Amino acid sequence: MKSNFQNLCTAILFSFAFMASTSSEAQRNEFYQLKTYSFDTDEQIATTDNYLENAYLPALKRLGITQVGVFKYREIEGEETQKKIIMLIPSPSLDVFKSLEYELSKDKTYLEAGKDYLKATYDNPPYARIESVFMEAFDDMPNMKPSPLRGSRKDRVYELRSYESATEAIYRNKVHMFNEGGEVKLFEDLEFNAVFYADVISGPKMPNLIYMTTHINQEVRDANWDLFRNAPKWKEISSAPKYQNNVSHADIMLLYPTEYSDY
Repeated sequence: MKSNFQNLCTAILFSFAFMASTSSEAQRNEFYQLKTYSFDTDEQIATTDNYLENAYLPALKRLGITQVGVFKYREIEGEETQKKIIMLIPSPSLDVFKSLEYELSKDKTYLEAGKDYLKATYDNPPYARIESVFMEAFDDMPNMKPSPLRGSRKDRVYELRSYESATEAIYRNKVHMFNEGGEVKLFEDLEFNAVFYADVISGPKMPNLIYMTTHINQEVRDANWDLFRNAPKWKEISSAPKYQNNVSHADIMLLYPTEYSDY
């Protein structure tokens, strides 16, 4: 009984600390963890879906962590759909991520709800691999804005883009282009419903930035990018001599939110 009470008190204190940090740092740049689960089988996907929906996300909420996005790849005609789940977790501080696993290890509700995943055997794992990337929000959008879109989740396009640069100095030039150069503002003016823009501070591809925009469906997404490419402001920014050759590689991921995603 005493142990349960102590665990409850710890969870409450963690939640208060998280919320206090959120309040005191409302105008400071948030941090994000982008977790990508890769799978070999549909059975693995089902096990991890169940774990995330019924164990992991509820446990995060008990700790005061909300606005967690969970996404899967959209089907593209003629291409094999990637067996992956992508999760985006926001936090006002990196310290929250540092202590997260310890806090979860004391949550008996979480441990019970997630036991099929947490106690999986070596010869029947619930995923192939997990990749984790840590990011810090851009100055021009220091806090996440969960997408306001409604309607069928399967129809929505959550577009996750990763831009790499040849060197650190050239990368800072691309970040400048987004912030001071006006690229973030242009996305806002054209109603791209951006969720976040962020510097990657730890990940397998560096230097690089990642951002996410959202669209009600594929047709709107395509129309929005046509507007962007033809916008006078984009032509001005992209043709400026100081912003040339600042992206060496780009990855574009078209996703949709799961039914248990917060947005």
